[in-house]
Amino acid sequence: MKKFAASALLLSVAFGDVMAQTPVKPDYTKRPALGVHFIMQDFPSATYLRANSLSAAINDKKFAKLSEMSPGLAISYWKGVTNHLDFAANLSGSFLKYPFKNRPAGTQEKFLMEIDATANAKMLPDNYWVSPYLTAGVGISSYSGYWGTYIPLGTGIQVNLFDETFIQLQSQYRLGISDNTNYHFYWGVGFLGNIGKKKEAPKVEPVVIPTAPLDTDGDGIPDTEDACPNESGPASLKGCPDKDGDGIADKEDKCPDVKGLAAFQGCPPPDKDGDGIIDSEDKCPDVAGVARFKGCPIPDTDGDGLNDEVDHCPMEAGPASNNGCPEVKQEIIEKVNMAASQIFFASGSAKFTANSYKYMNEVVKVLKEDETLELDIEGHTDNTGSAAINTRLSQSRADAVKKYLMSKGIDAARLTSKGFGPDQPVADNNTAAGKAKNRRVEMKVRK
Repeated sequence: MKKFAASALLLSVAFGDVMAQTPVKPDYTKRPALGVHFIMQDFPSATYLRANSLSAAINDKKFAKLSEMSPGLAISYWKGVTNHLDFAANLSGSFLKYPFKNRPAGTQEKFLMEIDATANAKMLPDNYWVSPYLTAGVGISSYSGYWGTYIPLGTGIQVNLFDETFIQLQSQYRLGISDNTNYHFYWGVGFLGNIGKKKEAPKVEPVVIPTAPLDTDGDGIPDTEDACPNESGPASLKGCPDKDGDGIADKEDKCPDVKGLAAFQGCPPPDKDGDGIIDSEDKCPDVAGVARFKGCPIPDTDGDGLNDEVDHCPMEAGPASNNGCPEVKQEIIEKVNMAASQIFFASGSAKFTANSYKYMNEVVKVLKEDETLELDIEGHTDNTGSAAINTRLSQSRADAVKKYLMSKGIDAARLTSKGFGPDQPVADNNTAAGKAKNRRVEMKVRK
C-alpha cells in the first residue's frame, strides 16, 4: 500500500509539472528581407502645405499631379526586432531639380540620393494578410555635392502575398532639418522578399523527472564526480578544498596556508632580497632593487650620491644642489659677470655700442674653452616708459646678445634669452644713477 501511494504521488507531481509549462508563443518576427520600390518625390505639395494649411490644400485641390513629381527607385533592407517592430535601411535615388530652401533651384536635373534608417511599428504581425504600420527615423541626402539631413515620418500598408513575400505601400513626409534639405512627400510601392533562413518550429522537450545524486559533503558535486567526497570544495578543483584560495587543492599544495603558484607546488616564489621581484627574474637577487632595472638598484655611475635618473651629469660627480653636475668655477662666473656689465646699447634700441663687442668676445672664448657650460642671458630696463615697451626692449636686447654669440659659433642649444623689463631692478629707479644700473644685461653661466 505504501509503494502504491508513493508511486501515485510521484505521478501526480510529474503530471502537474507538465501541465504547468508555459505554452510557447508563436514567433512571427520578420526574417532579413530585401525590397525594391518605385517611388515619387513630391516637393510642390509640401511647399503649398507649409505656406498654407492642410484644409486649404484640400479645398483648393493643390496636391501635386504625377507629372509634377519626380520618379525614382529605392532598395531596402528589413529585419524584424519583435512581432510588431521592424528595422529598415533604405537607399533611394531620383533625378530632379532640387528646390533648396535658401537658394534658387538648379536649372538642370541632377541625381538626388537619400539614405535613411527607420523603425516601423506594425499593428499586426507578419502572419496577417494585411498589416498597417507607422514609420519614423533619420536620414541623410546628397545632391550636387550638398549633404543634408532629414526626418522621415509616415505610414504604410504591408500585404502578405505568400511565403513571407510582401507588397508594401509607403507614404512619408520628410522633414528637412538642415539648410541643404527641403520638406517633401515620398510615395512608394514595391516588393519585399525574405532572404534569411526559414524559422523552425520550437521543439518541446519531454519532461524528465530528476533524481538527486548522492553528495556526501554537500558541496553540490555528486560523489561520483567528487575527487574529495568527504570534504567540501569548488567544482573547479573537482570538489577538493583550497584553504589559501590559490587555485591549488590542499592535497597537492605544499604551502596550503599561503597563496602560491603551481610552478612552486603551491608555495610563493622565492624572493631573498624582498624587493617584490622573484629570484628567477632578479638580476641582483641579494640586493633590493626596482623592476625597471630587473631587480637591481638604480645606478649612480659617477658615485656622487645622486642616481643616474635624477643626475643631470651622470658621468661627472657633482653636488645635489647643482643637480649632480660639477659647479662652475668662481673665476669663470666673475669673468662672465664682468663682461656682461660692460655690454651697452644705443638708447631705446637693441644695437650694441662699439665697445661692447670686446666683452662679448671674452664670453665666446669662455664658452669655447669649456663646451659643457651653458648660458642664461637676461635683459633688464629701468621704469622709464610703459612696462610693455620695456619688456619688449629687454627681450630684444637679450636676443641680440644670444644672436651675436651664435654668430661666433656657440650652439643655440647652450643659450637661453629672456627679457624681464623693469620687473627686477637692482637700484633705485628714482635716481639717474639707479636707472643706469637697472639698464643692464646679466649672464648666468651653468653646467
